[in-house]
Amino acid sequence: MRFQVLGPLRIADGPEVVVLPPSKPTILLASLLLRPDAVVPADFLRQAIWGDDEPSSAKAALHTCVLRLRKTFIKYGIAEAVIESVPGGYRVVVEDGALDLVRFRELRAGARAAQDPEAELCLLREALALWQGAPLSNVPSDFLRRGELPGLVEERLSVVERACDIELLLGRCGQALVELWAASRAHPGHERFREQLIEALYRSGRKADALAEYRDVKRYLREELGVDPGPALQRLELRILRGDVLGPPPLAVPVRESARTGRDVAGGNPAARPAAVTAPPFPSTSTPSPSSAPTPASASASASGPILTPPPTLPITAVSSFTGRATEGAAIAARLTADRSGPALVVVSGAPGIGKTALALHVAQLVGHHFPDGRFAVRMTRTDGTPRTSAEVAAELQGMAAAPGPASACGADRRVLLILDDVADPALVRPLLPTGTGSAAVLTSRLGLAGLVAAHGGWATRLDALAEDESSQLLSAALGDVRAGAEPEAVRELAAACGHFPLALRIAAARLLTRPRLAVADCVAWLREDPMRRLSLPDDPRMSVPRVLGDALQRLDPRLAEVFLRIGGAPPAPLSVADAARLLGIPPVPAEEILEQLADAGLLEEEPAGRFRMHELLRTFARCATGYTGYQDGSLALPSRQ
Repeated sequence: MRFQVLGPLRIADGPEVVVLPPSKPTILLASLLLRPDAVVPADFLRQAIWGDDEPSSAKAALHTCVLRLRKTFIKYGIAEAVIESVPGGYRVVVEDGALDLVRFRELRAGARAAQDPEAELCLLREALALWQGAPLSNVPSDFLRRGELPGLVEERLSVVERACDIELLLGRCGQALVELWAASRAHPGHERFREQLIEALYRSGRKADALAEYRDVKRYLREELGVDPGPALQRLELRILRGDVLGPPPLAVPVRESARTGRDVAGGNPAARPAAVTAPPFPSTSTPSPSSAPTPASASASASGPILTPPPTLPITAVSSFTGRATEGAAIAARLTADRSGPALVVVSGAPGIGKTALALHVAQLVGHHFPDGRFAVRMTRTDGTPRTSAEVAAELQGMAAAPGPASACGADRRVLLILDDVADPALVRPLLPTGTGSAAVLTSRLGLAGLVAAHGGWATRLDALAEDESSQLLSAALGDVRAGAEPEAVRELAAACGHFPLALRIAAARLLTRPRLAVADCVAWLREDPMRRLSLPDDPRMSVPRVLGDALQRLDPRLAEVFLRIGGAPPAPLSVADAARLLGIPPVPAEEILEQLADAGLLEEEPAGRFRMHELLRTFARCATGYTGYQDGSLALPSRQ
């Protein structure tokens, strides 16, 4: 059982979360949780509950509130937290890890002690992921809002500021930009955010935008506060006008060459998302920042052949502003924690860009306390899309685990949660599955992996596009309530134009965030003119819907890829097996097998009555795609199953 105050006051038990209704016992609980394990004076509690309207019987009424709160604990089966009556007030005692505020402060302290900037950034991102909205938004106490919330908000802002400092230190200006846009708009008087934003813009080659941002903050400070920008901002403007080089040199990047085409398969994972929209769970030390100047070594390598980098490790950090998938997330969490008598297996599958990895990491954060021996996550493919060997992944897991020995990560004596991301070959996964009682594995894949589920007694869920309200909520969370609320209908139209695909939605949100004067309605019209070309971010080639879908086609048998393109060019009505046979000029039985293989690869969606349909976003891509051809004689042999 956990308490959450970094957002609406909630009580969580595994995947089940109860948002407490606004009431006096809710105010009492919030007041106690803001000072965990400390005595909170009764005078403070009465002021928080009643403010200046404290009744003459406030002492007795406070005691009644305590009794009602204890009954609430009994109602939800809370035995770990105890409200103690002590001289002068009350105290709530919670177990370790049961309060998100305490965890946030522990992670912040751990980040300060970290020696490596990557490790520090990882801890800061994990701390920020605990925030789930405006703190205590369901606690009706002006006293707490005036006296307690400013300090809480300041704690969060200091962590955001430090995380952006590290991003800039590491040369990842593109990743820092979106978060800084959001932070500077939410807190326009916070000069340090403006300073970081201006620096990130300038170092990304956007000098005009950087100077325009300086003029904007200067105007705001003068008109709203009657002051000039501080010395740091003024010095930064002068350095930009002089054309000075800002920031440290780009980090060295280990590279290896390959004859294959170098690709970074982003799929649905948050590695390829802007930092403000999603806190990036994939550190990018192995990938040069798009905003960093190329080193001589990388320049010469790109001239002679493609560059591939080892797949980055996935630290378990939830996605900040994670939106939607509540039903799927609760179901996965329940499967991972319900039966602790043996290892659990869950497969999360779906189309490229549908958000599989984001959901897996989000659930891992929710259920982490059930796995005391650790949570580990690794990519199962290289950056060119080829599968990694079992031995290679096992060695990486061995390095991640704290305990020595061959079974240190996933052996029979370990209660771990293992996330294997982007599984392309089920045979390579079997030797890696944890065997310990109470352990679990989550596999993300574009394939259904039905054989693996059947053999190991697992459970599978297939992700579809987000619901309309979830898409609108995701855009609203990214853009901010003010901007989204000014054009609610345009936000809904933008969600529809993106096909309700998380990857497309986050790309569109990033474009709007980096263009604060662009109306959402104008963005919708612009996007619809050429959706495939414009659902890409120019400063990060990984953030591209056509690239992600093109990489998915490259993994297919060429004949399956040709069928996908043929179906995409056909009328958009659901396709029966007979329809497919006529379209492809082959008998019904092989036509059905081809449809099933495309559906298993996440490129078709199966509907009732044995019909298949292609999502409109994939259909648009298929109509734009070129360069995929079948046999010269026009025949289509049945591709073999992989």
